[in-house]
Amino acid sequence: MTTAGARGAESGPDSIRVFLVDDHEVVRRGVAAMLESEPDMEVVGEAGTAEQALARIPLAAPDVAILDVRLPGGSGVGVCREVRSDHPAIACLMLTSFADDDALYDAVMAGAAGYVLKQIHGADLVGAVRTVAAGGSLLDPASAGRMLDRLREGPPEPDPLAELSPQERQILDLIGEGMTNRQIGERLYLAEKTVKNYVSSLLSKLDLKRRTQAAILVAELRSKRR
Repeated sequence: MTTAGARGAESGPDSIRVFLVDDHEVVRRGVAAMLESEPDMEVVGEAGTAEQALARIPLAAPDVAILDVRLPGGSGVGVCREVRSDHPAIACLMLTSFADDDALYDAVMAGAAGYVLKQIHGADLVGAVRTVAAGGSLLDPASAGRMLDRLREGPPEPDPLAELSPQERQILDLIGEGMTNRQIGERLYLAEKTVKNYVSSLLSKLDLKRRTQAAILVAELRSKRR
């Protein structure tokens, strides 16, 4: 692998400066060797973790950062978000082994200019680097279509019951059916006092005052699922 310094001596002033972030050294070396064989590209640094990437990318001042989505100590999406926030001139190209719509959505919202799978042909990856370095964006038509659909729908609503334990969710459902604490205890084989403690806990987590409010919440959630 050619070192960044040696490569820089050979590169012209208009070379595309690329920084590589992947937790697999073999992947980094393979991508670096491929890019450095191009007369207009220079690999100026690399990192194997999110922490290393955030420390090294600003110092290397690349035109393009190629980021693996999954990294030790964080994620490529998180790195992309911070890099784009502090250094908007750096284009981020996400490179991943997995076709994940959630990761794609998060990457685009974090400011990534492109999102490609590691199965991509070498020539296509080189073309992708040139595209994002020139200020373009890179999404295949299918991914772009899914992104547009998701943007039209808006972000998913947060789960209002996220903080409840499985037992508390079950008790909440039974409250929605109009059961008393004694009836819930008989159904779940729990002492009435134990049920009362669960009810107090779930009401507190939901920021509710009375069990009638909990019953109304259950009815609202059920109507949304229909």
